[in-house]
Amino acid sequence: MAAFSAWFWNERFWLPHNVTWADLVDPAPGLEYPKAGHLLSALPLAFGIFAVRILFERFIARPCAYMLRIQAEVSRRAQSNAVLEKVFTSITKCPDSRHLDGLSKQLDWEVRKVQRWFRHRRNQDKPSTLTKFCESMWRFTFYLCIFTYGIQFLWQSTWMWDTRHCWYNYPYQVLSPGLYYFYVIELAFYWALMFSQFTDIKRKDFLIMFIHHLATVGLISFSYVNNMLRVGTLVMCVHDASDFLLEAAKLANYAKYQRVCDSLFVLFGVVFFATRLVIFPFWILNTTLFESWEIIGPYPSWWLFNSLLLVLQTLHIIWSYLIARIAFKAIVRGKVSKDDRSDIESSSEEETDTIRNKRSSPPSPKRENGTNGHFASGAWVQDHW
Repeated sequence: MAAFSAWFWNERFWLPHNVTWADLVDPAPGLEYPKAGHLLSALPLAFGIFAVRILFERFIARPCAYMLRIQAEVSRRAQSNAVLEKVFTSITKCPDSRHLDGLSKQLDWEVRKVQRWFRHRRNQDKPSTLTKFCESMWRFTFYLCIFTYGIQFLWQSTWMWDTRHCWYNYPYQVLSPGLYYFYVIELAFYWALMFSQFTDIKRKDFLIMFIHHLATVGLISFSYVNNMLRVGTLVMCVHDASDFLLEAAKLANYAKYQRVCDSLFVLFGVVFFATRLVIFPFWILNTTLFESWEIIGPYPSWWLFNSLLLVLQTLHIIWSYLIARIAFKAIVRGKVSKDDRSDIESSSEEETDTIRNKRSSPPSPKRENGTNGHFASGAWVQDHW
């Protein structure tokens, strides 16, 4: 363990030239530099956030949903059938025409009846609009609060107005209470998201989002240990700027306020493009790549940090393309399309598609859903670094 610790915390990787861990001992009584041990406090705080979320959804979000006349739908349960249940759990949840024909002959059922059974069975596992509303209201509240806190904190900081202050006297930059709280709360929230993924709405992108949250936790922890907190707060605030707008659009969608939903989505798209394609590359990457090179010079962890930020910018471009495509479809169709990860299916849509597939016709485009569909966010809903 001692050998591994010495290898992992190699000063030549983590710190600039001619700087050692001994140099980063607390400078004076009451003052300290960031230390890896500080991050441990995020774990109990994550459980606390998870507990607060449960109480929030039950005593605040749920009553709000009832006020908006959002109720938990009672989905029709599929009748008990051992053969179909085995196919559903071990082979496929969406059988094609070949499977449907085979099961129809085996059970002596009409194809449409087999198809209806699978639809009802899938809907049993899908969450109600009420559940999705409560989840989105919690995320909206947290994102709005943390963004407000971040703006208030950064408004008083020097590096908000001159990013070169992120690197002056680096790494001898004292940890302030505001920096500590900002980082630990963000880190705890993403730990809580990782925990809650196993109890939240199950979606097709479960693994992708789990890896995303894990990467976010790693990046926040990396920048904290490396004392890149100043530029780290800028990165987090830039990403927080659009998240609460997306969750607000979801809330409007669940409450069936389609025009409000579409307007909020447009606003979200504008903010997303401005922060991810303009502010992030021309403000954040400019200071991490060029200003830091000029002031402190490159070193191994500097290269890794900037490589990860460049990967993040690549993801920004991909996500922006997806948002633009959704916006284009919304203009053409007149409303924002649904997210097919967690929607309750409609009977006519599925049965029509199957009949068309059997006739070898091209599949019809997905129907829009402006009532209880999960807003079309895709895997880019939470994309913090």
